[in-house]
Amino acid sequence: MLLLSKFLLVACAAGPDYKSPDMDLPESWETKSVTSSQVAKKPVMAAGERWWSLYADPVLDKIEDEALAHNVDAQLAVAKILEARSQLVIAESDLYPEVNVNGANSRTKRSINPGQFIPPVRIIDFSRIILQASYELDLWGKFRRSTEAARADLFARKFNIDAVRLSLTSQVAQQYFSLLAADAQESEIRRILAGRQERLLLDKKRYAVGAISEFDLHQSKAEAENTQAQLVMIIGVRDQLEAGLALLLGRSPRELMHARLERGHPTLVNVWVPDGLPAELLFRRPDLQEAEQNLIAMNARVGVARAQFFPAISLTSYLGSESISFSRLFTGPASIFQFAAGVAQPIFNAGRIESGVKIAESRREQALLQYKYAVANAFTDVRKALLAQDTARQKLVAETARGSALEKAHKQAEVRYRVGISSRLEFLDVERNYLLAQLNRIDAERDQRIAVADLMKAMGGGWQQSRAKETISALPSRNG
Repeated sequence: MLLLSKFLLVACAAGPDYKSPDMDLPESWETKSVTSSQVAKKPVMAAGERWWSLYADPVLDKIEDEALAHNVDAQLAVAKILEARSQLVIAESDLYPEVNVNGANSRTKRSINPGQFIPPVRIIDFSRIILQASYELDLWGKFRRSTEAARADLFARKFNIDAVRLSLTSQVAQQYFSLLAADAQESEIRRILAGRQERLLLDKKRYAVGAISEFDLHQSKAEAENTQAQLVMIIGVRDQLEAGLALLLGRSPRELMHARLERGHPTLVNVWVPDGLPAELLFRRPDLQEAEQNLIAMNARVGVARAQFFPAISLTSYLGSESISFSRLFTGPASIFQFAAGVAQPIFNAGRIESGVKIAESRREQALLQYKYAVANAFTDVRKALLAQDTARQKLVAETARGSALEKAHKQAEVRYRVGISSRLEFLDVERNYLLAQLNRIDAERDQRIAVADLMKAMGGGWQQSRAKETISALPSRNG
């Protein structure tokens, strides 16, 4: 029977075997060549696993490591691995016999009330010890499918860690660049504010001697107060960004209340994706691998549900001793054993098993749709990220040129105003445009840096060229 069951285990398993879904995928990337700009150009393969090293900023490297080590979401994802691993052990245990040792000892006194049978012995001692084993044959693959599902759940948890870390490092980089941009904008606003406050003091003196009107004095004061309001607002934004970044880094509540993070000087970089890079490489993304493992798990659970239709064959046995005298418990006459086989076949359960199969199939279909959507969304992310990076690069070039021109115009307008050639309104108009241009240039630098982070996240992080080839060769084909 054991040999027969072994052959049957190999031959059959309820439910369909997993097969990668057919999808209409592009064979390779089609990207435009990167045009010349003031931004350094690096191929996407140069990033490595620590893709943020592209910015050549030791401070960013430091806080990324801190986030990976202390962020709560990252720690929670790691903690869930233990749960999934234990579930796998539980599922695998059903594939093996269960062995237990049971022992019992009792002392019983019988009644001798009138009218009842008077036993020859009123007090009876009884001792028993057995080694018991039970095993359910997995003829229909119920336990094997359950183990397959649990193993896929474990892999999904592991890929979830990578997905959380990739998202975390991207968020940290984005928050860090936004914080640096807020610092730079604060510096620009303070510089303009200092000039306006200086002019306000001068205008008060000029008003006192009648050189300017009260209208001009109020206008000068209004411009200074407006710049002060801008400064207060940007300081508030900066403090919020700093507190948010400290939270991402996993800082303590005490540190969050007094967060002051170190700043660095990241370089501006432009990452480009070479033409002809296999599109299958995108399946490195951990969220896609996690979604596929969820699909594998749901597919296996269809087999678990279908196996409920078939009979369950169980084998039980025990070997031991029992005796009314403990001193003779381990003698030959006290030995006992039993071997039994049982079969349980569902006959009527009001459609419960059939409904269980439909539930499993529905969940598998949901997982399939979620996986296909995740794949489509991943390709969309890459397309958007490439476009955003090109747009950010062009915007940075334009804003830099505009800021340079307005800087010169601002210096000239100030000189013309001081010598009385230009009016106050003309000078203030140039100054407003100059400040706005400087703030926009800083925003464009931030967007350029963030666009690179978004592209690396969309591509599933960085990699080395040699590892990319190994990854592509290991991936199954998904083209329809």
